[in-house]
Amino acid sequence: MSEKSMRRNRKRQRISLLTNIVFSLVTLTALTGCIGLVLQNYALKNESRQTMGRLNELEDYSSQHIYTQEEMDTFVREAASSARETERESILGGLKESVKNGESTVAILRELYPEDVVVYADGSYSFFPITDELKKHNYNTENFVLQDNNEIAYIDDNPDTVSLKGVDVSRHQGTIDWRRVSGEDISYAFIRAGFRGNSEGKISEDEYFTDNIEGALDNGIDVGVYFYTQALDEEEAVEEAEFVLDLIEPYDVAYPVVLDLEEVGVDDARTAQMTKADYTKAAVAFCETIKKAGYTPMIYGNLKTFMIMLDMKQIEEYDKWFAYYDESVYFPYDFSIWQYSSEGAVNGIGGDVDMNVCMKDYAKGNQNHTERGL
Repeated sequence: MSEKSMRRNRKRQRISLLTNIVFSLVTLTALTGCIGLVLQNYALKNESRQTMGRLNELEDYSSQHIYTQEEMDTFVREAASSARETERESILGGLKESVKNGESTVAILRELYPEDVVVYADGSYSFFPITDELKKHNYNTENFVLQDNNEIAYIDDNPDTVSLKGVDVSRHQGTIDWRRVSGEDISYAFIRAGFRGNSEGKISEDEYFTDNIEGALDNGIDVGVYFYTQALDEEEAVEEAEFVLDLIEPYDVAYPVVLDLEEVGVDDARTAQMTKADYTKAAVAFCETIKKAGYTPMIYGNLKTFMIMLDMKQIEEYDKWFAYYDESVYFPYDFSIWQYSSEGAVNGIGGDVDMNVCMKDYAKGNQNHTERGL
């Protein structure tokens, strides 16, 4: 069988199973009161002939499948009229067990579609087939170990393995006692340099930037910096990068200079109408400006950032800092830092703080960083 035929068969299986799962979710909703989406049980091997018609209609969808709630409801109604009783009962049993175990809909979908990156955003579920065109990370996800102190470390038998604990801070943490922080085995801290407002677009320095970067460095903690972007285009992105470069010029910045790209979440944000192409051009412009200045550029974001907002092919060369709050990381592509919690506790920092594990020693690898210091 040709590779093309095999891919086509796999696509048919996914779509057909999707159709079957939808019917079972209707029943699950009636029995449990849960609002559901299309789910499926990979143990089912025999699809009904009636659902094959729907499969053929869906086969022409593009490689990225995005289903709105309205489309899901349509699938439910169509599948409910054709799925067999035995299939319904089998699927229902598996779904009920998953719900009892507290699994979310998106978590179940991710288990059922291991060949896709499943992203829930803006009321839709998006399926991105995992591609070999992008560099994948080589971490064994089972080696990310949640320890007794609720911190995650990457642990294996390789003596060259790097697992460094760090935080990222801004004015939201208030005044920080960096002497006490240094006693918490913190290897690095990312300091927010500034931000651009999401309405007027004014660039502002974080009011605690100087205190934080000097406090960390004075207590032996390596630093990186990040800027919360709201750039509309390449020109504004370069403006943001140059603003950061001016701020950090007096300091020894061993870790990356990061573009913090996140969804604003308000309808009137100045970036609300930006496209993937717009976001990508701006991100590349920021990173290239940082790179030319001799620093390591990096992009921070979550699943929506990397899979929906940015074109991953165009940002392939830049290091990535991935935010995903769970005990197990869900991202197939290359990243250097994982932000696994926003509710960390560190002596010297009042309230919650973001916690990170880094698998690359930037301070050791950056031989020139001391030349840029004081």
